[in-house]
Amino acid sequence: MYRYLKQAWKRPDKSYVKDLMRQRVVIWRKQPTITRVDKPTRLDRAHRLGYKAKTGFVILRVRIRRGGSRKSRPILGHRQKRMGVTKYTTTQSLQKIAEQRALRKYPNLKLLNSYWVWQDGVNKWYEIILVDPNNPHIIADKEIDWARRK
Repeated sequence: MYRYLKQAWKRPDKSYVKDLMRQRVVIWRKQPTITRVDKPTRLDRAHRLGYKAKTGFVILRVRIRRGGSRKSRPILGHRQKRMGVTKYTTTQSLQKIAEQRALRKYPNLKLLNSYWVWQDGVNKWYEIILVDPNNPHIIADKEIDWARRK
């Protein structure tokens, strides 16, 4: 099953994914920027990155606006070429910005990983996998013992 999911997400234009996501994105646009999700949208990708379907794992969907950084235009004293308004890019990727926003909202959780879900002309959506280091199921799991350490 995971192999078919991976192939479908590899080329969303040629599979069922594009039609499905166009319907979902209409709903996602109306939701808050950071939304807690019960199950991952891309189950295969989440499992490859370490997600397990048990308590202690939290999935967040984070919406980030696309594009470079916006800079205000100077009012006087510059010719257009030297205004320094266009072609500014951020030093961090949008995915890293999404991870930082999620951690700012949930400071007691630790970041496991994140992955791209979808994008449209204005926004990009990432799903962030967080781990609760104080959860008894996480404490008992030897594969995620790094979450308990400081």
